[in-house]
Amino acid sequence: MAQTFDDIRSFKIAKSDKQLVFGWASVAQRANGETVTDWQGDRISPEDLEEAVYQYVLHFRTGGEEHDPGLQEHCTLVESVVFTEEKLKAMGIPAGIVPLGWWIGFHVDDPAAWQKVKSGKYKMFSVYGKGRRIPV
Repeated sequence: MAQTFDDIRSFKIAKSDKQLVFGWASVAQRANGETVTDWQGDRISPEDLEEAVYQYVLHFRTGGEEHDPGLQEHCTLVESVVFTEEKLKAMGIPAGIVPLGWWIGFHVDDPAAWQKVKSGKYKMFSVYGKGRRIPV
């Protein structure tokens, strides 16, 4: 049986080759419509995620390791798309196939960081940022 996006329990790196890594950075809503709660117990709306991603792409476009300020700028963003209901419709992708979330790709510029990806030490993306928690 084929794996669906709703079967994914964590957002692992989907592909790594030529010092390029791709995968889901954040999913606001699973393909089945279920809201995703992250490891910190937080949720983000697809609209807020979209706005946050645009700010990141406009002002940063780099990545690091384990949220350590001394290990920043080890990666450069090469691909970014926020899947929204409107974009899925425009692409002809039916509802229920792809989650509402942020798909990214990075070139890993640092050879030591790339070895950690290849060895499996780094298996997934982790988004770092600041926000305001609102109780729901």
